[in-house]
Amino acid sequence: MAYTPHTEAEVRAMLEALGLERLADLYAHLPASLLDPEIELPEPLDEDGALALVEELAAMNRPGKVFLGGGVRDHFIPAIVDTIASRGEFLTAYTPYQAEASQGVLQAIFEYQTMIAELTALDVANASLYDGASALAEGVLLALRATRRMHVVASRGVHPEYRQVLGTYLEAVGATLEEVDLEGDRTPVLEVGPEVGAVVVQSPNFLGAIEAYAGLAEAAHAAGALLVAVVDPLSLAVLRPPGEQGADIAVGEGQPLGNPMSFGGPHFGFIAVKKGLLRQLPGRLVSMTEDAEGRRGFVLSLSAREQHIRRAKAKSNITTNAQNAALRATVHLAALGPLGLKEAALAAAANARRLYELLLEVPGVEPLTRPPFFVEFALSLPRPPEEVRRVLSEVGFHGAYPIPEYGERAALFAATERMSEDDFYAFARAFFQAVGG
Repeated sequence: MAYTPHTEAEVRAMLEALGLERLADLYAHLPASLLDPEIELPEPLDEDGALALVEELAAMNRPGKVFLGGGVRDHFIPAIVDTIASRGEFLTAYTPYQAEASQGVLQAIFEYQTMIAELTALDVANASLYDGASALAEGVLLALRATRRMHVVASRGVHPEYRQVLGTYLEAVGATLEEVDLEGDRTPVLEVGPEVGAVVVQSPNFLGAIEAYAGLAEAAHAAGALLVAVVDPLSLAVLRPPGEQGADIAVGEGQPLGNPMSFGGPHFGFIAVKKGLLRQLPGRLVSMTEDAEGRRGFVLSLSAREQHIRRAKAKSNITTNAQNAALRATVHLAALGPLGLKEAALAAAANARRLYELLLEVPGVEPLTRPPFFVEFALSLPRPPEEVRRVLSEVGFHGAYPIPEYGERAALFAATERMSEDDFYAFARAFFQAVGG
């Protein structure tokens, strides 16, 4: 049976009300090239030909060794992550509403929340958000609701794209954003005014430098503001967590935990807060409880979004969580455990330091990031980074991510635990040629 949302009589009545004769008249103001464009399609293929074409296209998605920085990296993913995350009962990006039929997914979310809270040393985490940038925006809006102030101070050590997203969110609610320059490669301790509701810092920051922000947290709290820390989840296996440095809210991008780089996603964002901010937490929260017979169970206990409460009282308009990507992180963390995660973080950091030293041996290359850093670092190159990146890609490497905000010749690099000594020397030779050595 055809799906006809409107009868012919209803369509005629609408056209009469608009003073039109045909449906096509609704679109008469559009250029003809948009109304009926010429589409060049290839000849149809049989099944075997279609499969061959798909395989050819898929072969293009093998980028080789990736030394790009920018917060998304090629970390090791245990095979069990794909196995568990692709099971039928988990193949959803949505949060279940019927607890009696969804205990497995609800338990997985509860375990995820617990792990994020432990990593950040904060009291509670929600069921995940879309990505690191939106997680930062939600975390800052949470801080503004809690402090009842509308001014935000953010370090330029925070990822530039995160700051762009944050600015968009703040403009929509009438809040203002002030960006603070770095001193060298790190954020200075600021004087926080009484109008500030949130102070934002990132560690490791966008240049890779590890920042100690306990002093910044003290300055924020003394002025009645909250500190929002953007963190790399893998770094928390070896660095002092945000909760122990005075952060009220921790946010970040979860891709380093069990999710491939892909070509831009899907990833997930995480957010964790102190207990006193629980009622301001966006998204969903899964809790553990007992049923009437005393059996353990899991339920959605807090959903402060506009689908569940009056729109004016909603904490966020995000209507779902990135469940499958967050599940992958949960399995990844469970598979590695605290010791395995620490080993991966230390190996990645050691590899980054080795790469840093090799690249600095190339004439004309200068450091923009000074130790200590984690797995990413910035260099000033003797040639435009765009040219260097292009030459590297021609020989099977990806590196030199241009960061013009930090200098015309500035570029990011990264290493992970997956790189070998042979990889480093091969990349260093290619880099030497790319910069004109």
